[in-house]
Amino acid sequence: MRTETEMLDVVLKTAETLQVTAVAMSGSRTDTKASKDEFQDYDVVYVVENLDELITDLSWLDQFGKRILEQEVRLGHRCLFLMLFEDGNRIDLTLCSKVHIKEWVESEANFIVLEDPKGLFVPHSPTPQRYWTSPASAIEFEKVCNEFWWVSSYVVKGICRNQVIYATDHLYGICQQELLKVLAWQVASDRGKVDIGKNYKYLFNYLPAEKEKEFSNLLDFSSINKITQSLFATMELFHQEAQFLAHKMEFDYDMEVTEKMIEYSEERLLNR
Repeated sequence: MRTETEMLDVVLKTAETLQVTAVAMSGSRTDTKASKDEFQDYDVVYVVENLDELITDLSWLDQFGKRILEQEVRLGHRCLFLMLFEDGNRIDLTLCSKVHIKEWVESEANFIVLEDPKGLFVPHSPTPQRYWTSPASAIEFEKVCNEFWWVSSYVVKGICRNQVIYATDHLYGICQQELLKVLAWQVASDRGKVDIGKNYKYLFNYLPAEKEKEFSNLLDFSSINKITQSLFATMELFHQEAQFLAHKMEFDYDMEVTEKMIEYSEERLLNR
């Protein structure tokens, strides 16, 4: 596997070959909190004058090395090439037109400039607070509670229909995300605005170890029975954490809705 020094050398030499205007790197390799391992991507941006010309003939991508797999993605005025190489390294390369450099900067929490002779990045700064969470407002808290209990009924429906994917998607993709949001607000209520990272990856750094274990125990979706167990455990934990946060922040918490939704779920799932 090529070292970081070797990979960055390839990135800069390829940029020179293409006459790229500026080069920067973002993502976990520029995040001091991120743990270092072989799975970290090289999130690189080439700021270019001739975007259309570069994407017409992609043979220059071979300069990075032999690829196992790749994807091409268009995002606004940017073109992304996601490349996994035979040596295990991965580069997520963005081509960004010079006139739209601000669009790229605003999408990144942090970045470092690798090459910028014309000072294109000078007027721009990363947005390190992109993944920060602030203490909740009463309205935000009410919306999260409503969303959690509303979508839990979809999980119940999916379980009753033996639709594993449907039930799992709503349980993890929505209900448990609302639970994570409440846990993040717990942290923010003590610390103020706090960096929880993309996809809550730093959240449990701020919480007791048993809290992470408690949440991890919710993540078995291997069968309808396991999904049912996860749903009730998720409801119990959400109820516990939402009550605690409401008391602490002096928010209203609708106990009647909670009790009725738990009863609704029990009636349909416990005697199947």
